[in-house]
Amino acid sequence: MSLYFTLKHALKTARWKGRRIAAAYRWGLGELKRAPIVLGNAMPKSGSHLIIQVLQGLVRLGPFVNPGFPPVNRAEDNHKLSDEIVLRNLQRMLPGDIGYGYISATPPFIAALTRPRRATIFVYRDPRDMVVSHIFYATQMHPGHWMRRYYTETLHTMDERINAAIQGVEEPGSELTPVRRRYEGYLGWLDQPQVLSLRFEDLILARRMALERLLDYLEHRGFILRMPRTRGLEILEAAIAPQKSGTFRKGQPGNWREHFTEANKTLFKEKTGDLLIRLGYEEDNEW
Repeated sequence: MSLYFTLKHALKTARWKGRRIAAAYRWGLGELKRAPIVLGNAMPKSGSHLIIQVLQGLVRLGPFVNPGFPPVNRAEDNHKLSDEIVLRNLQRMLPGDIGYGYISATPPFIAALTRPRRATIFVYRDPRDMVVSHIFYATQMHPGHWMRRYYTETLHTMDERINAAIQGVEEPGSELTPVRRRYEGYLGWLDQPQVLSLRFEDLILARRMALERLLDYLEHRGFILRMPRTRGLEILEAAIAPQKSGTFRKGQPGNWREHFTEANKTLFKEKTGDLLIRLGYEEDNEW
C-alpha cells in the first residue's frame, strides 16, 4: 500500500479512537463496553450501502461508534484482503463499533461473527435484481470495473449481458463467477440463528417491520435502548439516504422484470435450480 493510503489509514485510526472517547463520554464507559460489536454483511450489489446507512444511525441511539473504515475485506486502496487480514480486522473491532463488509459463510468467519456480544446482520437480495444491478453498475457507474469492457465491447445487448452474468464468464481479465455459485458462498448465513438475515426488499417495502426486527435482534445481543422505541425507529429510518450512496441507481425490487427476456428466464432457471425457492422469492419455477 502506498504512503498516501498508509497515512490515510493512520488518520482514520486516530479518528476512530477519538470517536470512541466521545461515545464513552456521552453514554458512559460502562455502556460502551456492554454494547455489541455490529457488522453489516451483504453480497455485492445486494444492499450493503443501505444497511450500513441504517447501522450508522445507531450512533444516535446509544453507545455505538462509526469507525469510518472501508469494508472489512477491503484495503484503503480498495484491493481485496486475504482471509487472514479480514479476520484480523474483525477481531480488532471493539464493543460498540459498527462495520460492514462482503463476507462469505465459511467456517472461520462464521465462528468469528456468531460469538456472544457480536451482532451480525446479513442482507440478501433477489438474484435477478442483483444481476441487473451488477450490469448497470459495471457499464454505467464504475468506469474501472473489470467487466466493463467485456459488457460493452464483446457483448452488445442487455439480453447478452444478463446471460453472461447468469452463467458466468471465463474470458481472461473478465472472469465472472456464475450467479448460483456466487450465492452459494453466502447461503450459509441463513442457517445461523445468531445472525439476523434481512431481505433487501423488506428494507425498501416493509421498512418499519425490518427495523423492528433489527432493534429486537440488537437488544437480544446486549443493546439497551434508552429512548422510546418509536423514536429509535424514526432515527434509523431517517438515516437512510440512498442518494448519498455512490453506487445507488434504482434499488427498486422487481426491476429485473423490465430487462429479463423469456430466454433470460429460461437460462436462469436452468443454471440456478432451486435458488429462488431457497431464498423465498418464488414458490416454484413457474414464474
